Amino acid sequence: NIGLPYSGMNIALSDSATVGPQDGEVLISLNKKHTPTADLTAMLRRELPRRFPQLTFFFQPADIIDQVLNFGQPAPIDIRVSGSDPDATYALAQHYASRLAHIPGVVDSHVFQVPDAPGLKVNVDRNIAAEMGITERDAANNILVTSSSSLQSSPNFWVDPSNGVSYPLVVQQPAYSFANTGDLLTMPLPGAKGSSQAQTLMNIAQLQRVKVALSTSQLNIRPVFDVHADVQGRDLYGASLDIDRLLKQDHPPVDQPISVILGGQIDTMRSSYDGLFAGIGLAIILVYLFLVINFQSWIDPVIVLLAVPFALGGVLWMLTLTQTHLSVPALMGTLMCIGLTTANSILVVSFANQRMDAGDSPLDAAVAAGYTRLRPVLMTAGAMMLGMVPMALGVGEGGEQNAPLARAVIGGLLFATFATLVFVPTMYRLMRRPPAPATAAATGHSHAI
Repeated sequence: NIGLPYSGMNIALSDSATVGPQDGEVLISLNKKHTPTADLTAMLRRELPRRFPQLTFFFQPADIIDQVLNFGQPAPIDIRVSGSDPDATYALAQHYASRLAHIPGVVDSHVFQVPDAPGLKVNVDRNIAAEMGITERDAANNILVTSSSSLQSSPNFWVDPSNGVSYPLVVQQPAYSFANTGDLLTMPLPGAKGSSQAQTLMNIAQLQRVKVALSTSQLNIRPVFDVHADVQGRDLYGASLDIDRLLKQDHPPVDQPISVILGGQIDTMRSSYDGLFAGIGLAIILVYLFLVINFQSWIDPVIVLLAVPFALGGVLWMLTLTQTHLSVPALMGTLMCIGLTTANSILVVSFANQRMDAGDSPLDAAVAAGYTRLRPVLMTAGAMMLGMVPMALGVGEGGEQNAPLARAVIGGLLFATFATLVFVPTMYRLMRRPPAPATAAATGHSHAI
């Protein structure tokens, strides 16, 4: 797509990054067998500016997951600079864009809005136009149809009777006929009603070179400029910390009415992480309270949950081993791993309690629970880990999106299974006391009877 997006609707409804005739959008469809998309993107980011130094290149989110997480924004990093003075606000946005380019891992930094594009302004002399029977609306409509076609002002369609497909019928003067401003000034205009004499644009108007905004945005009725950027070879959270330091150092003075907001996918990531970490903590607390009610003990739930730190350590170990960043899917896999780890630990502790009720010592009960529950624990954890292997490999279309979830589950269960079969019985032996023998008083009372 070269230039403005082609649509029968108003271009204001389009979310494309092509905001003017100087922009172009290229979509690349990869073969079924190709190198990783991230590697291809990195290669293009390196080669395109070298071969075409006069152009600016940036990559938009191509998959639907990133598009949803960005909430329609064409980049995961969005610094919104808003103020009452458009010139000062735009200057600060450009400053942020240049500073972002020096942060390691941050790429494609640019200002989305274009406020100073060259343009031609048609100044119609209303008095002369009125004498010729031409209104400014007639002149504007004629210029619009001649230069941009009649698709917007007078849509007309023809239906092919052979296949039922409708085709737009438009009237437009060929663009190559406008070689200079003189060709625009000789553009014919309809004369007064009832008169067959046409006029030219130069008879009623003059052209003026001005700077126009190709794309404008507002935030709370004030002009806003978006500084967009992306990350490459680095996690978004680490880049966000450097961006926070940059915004803190170069924040506009308090006396200037300019506000700077860091949004985009960073805002979504932080709110999601806060919710997931709070959910993990709340889940552990609720599970503990439910186990207290179930076991009628304050010690047994603690023994059950002692396997959870091993599961968390296994998740971090697997993510580090596979060079996988911490993400929302990885945290979802952590929640799944905590649930299965808790269920397996409950099996071990419940069986140990049954053996103690039968008269075994804590040591014998812990050993029996470890041996007896070995098979069901290994079957449960093994089935989950084997089922997650294809997802962890990231095979298939979009497989890399859910790979962190599977890797977190596999790593967490590897460590948690060891903890369930070895560490939990050991802590059961250390923390559980043998049942108290019958007291001497009770024995004496029995003899007295």
